[in-house]
Amino acid sequence: MNKDLTVGKPSQVLWQFCLPMFGSIIFQQLYNIADSLVAGKFIGENALAAVGNSYEITLIFIAFAFGCNIGCSVIVSRYFGAKEYREMKTSVYTSLIGSAVLCAVLMGIGLLGCDALLELINTPEEILADSALYLDIYVLGLPFMFFYNIATGIFSALGDSKTPFYFLAVSSLSNIGVDILFVAGFKMGIAGVAWATFLCQGVSCVLAMVVVFRRIRAFRTEGHVQLFSWNMLGKVAVVAVPSILQQSFVSVGNIILQSIINTFGASVIAGYSAAVKLNNMVITSFTTLGNGISNYTSQNMGAGKMDRVKEGFGAGRNLVWLLCVPLVVLYFFFGRFLLLLFMNDPQGPAIDTGMLFLRILSPFYFVVSVKLVADGILRGCGLMVRFMIATFTDLILRVGIAAVLSATALGSTGIWMAWPVGWCIGTALSMVFYVTAIRKALAEPLAVAEAEGQAAEVRAEAEFAADAEMETL
Repeated sequence: MNKDLTVGKPSQVLWQFCLPMFGSIIFQQLYNIADSLVAGKFIGENALAAVGNSYEITLIFIAFAFGCNIGCSVIVSRYFGAKEYREMKTSVYTSLIGSAVLCAVLMGIGLLGCDALLELINTPEEILADSALYLDIYVLGLPFMFFYNIATGIFSALGDSKTPFYFLAVSSLSNIGVDILFVAGFKMGIAGVAWATFLCQGVSCVLAMVVVFRRIRAFRTEGHVQLFSWNMLGKVAVVAVPSILQQSFVSVGNIILQSIINTFGASVIAGYSAAVKLNNMVITSFTTLGNGISNYTSQNMGAGKMDRVKEGFGAGRNLVWLLCVPLVVLYFFFGRFLLLLFMNDPQGPAIDTGMLFLRILSPFYFVVSVKLVADGILRGCGLMVRFMIATFTDLILRVGIAAVLSATALGSTGIWMAWPVGWCIGTALSMVFYVTAIRKALAEPLAVAEAEGQAAEVRAEAEFAADAEMETL
């Protein structure tokens, strides 16, 4: 169901819109978690390491799909908020066509270049073949991932966060069952893990696209609707390309980190692979809530209601902090039980690595969550340069500190310590950019109103003088 985010109490509207999105991303993360869980439990530690090692490369492809999602969502929501439905439809069709071309290019690159990239990041010989097999099958499923992300972006732009939740809940739970069937039942090994994700994501993608087209056709428009517009593609790209670059550079940074981690052996790789899945579930969840705030911001910008954007930041911050409390407690004190979902051995270097990672990072979720809320508003306002500066600063510091500290006596522990430093500085920058941007946005309508008021006074005085002159005559 479509929802107008420009009316109603901002905190209530935002919470009702974002909570289903949070549920959706939890189920979305179950795809990757299920792969690692089944690989670690039913195949072995090397299989878990292979899936985790490949995951850092898959994040590059996810970055492009995520960028297309954001670009489409922000522009569609702006036209939806402004009630310009013909342009809204053109933005949807243009985004789909542009994303299809981009996806085809990435599939070609992926099928030809993933093996070389695996070798470049120092993938250990014992997990190289499984990593390559997993990636090859994953790349074949890129169209499903791309179009599903576009579909969820459109739903979010229309204020509907529940429909994607329903699709993901069913498909991700099915993925766990199919994973176990292919691996434990059919003995397909690492290929079974990849094909299960391919199949379940494909079904959810097709169903989501069917509902999207029905929803878009329901809007009544006058005149011809363009199926593709270069001008509209440019508007989408203004938001999408910085998001793609940001996510891609984050992925490249993670690949560099993975190459450093790979030098510490398969046990550390396996421990990191399990722990980073849990960490990414939290960060991706907060990022998705930030996307919801971007939709909220964009709709209200389209409707000229910037005062609601400021209220939206407070509501978004309260929401993510409320979610942080149980997550930090769970990861910090009970992380071992969560890691045992992926591993069979409750002792040893792998699980010790995962525990240390979670205990160092989890307290700083309160910090990075605020950054992602502020970033959501910056994206919704179209302030992509500021958004990228804050993100790249975080990434560069994280990679640089990890490279330096890992070469000291701290070893792999130095890598985990780099995350909080980058998060704190990136958050400070995002908050500075948000505060200055919102002050300017709120000041501009006031200045316009004052100018209009002064002009009205001048016109009134002129009319009064003219009337007086007529009476004198």
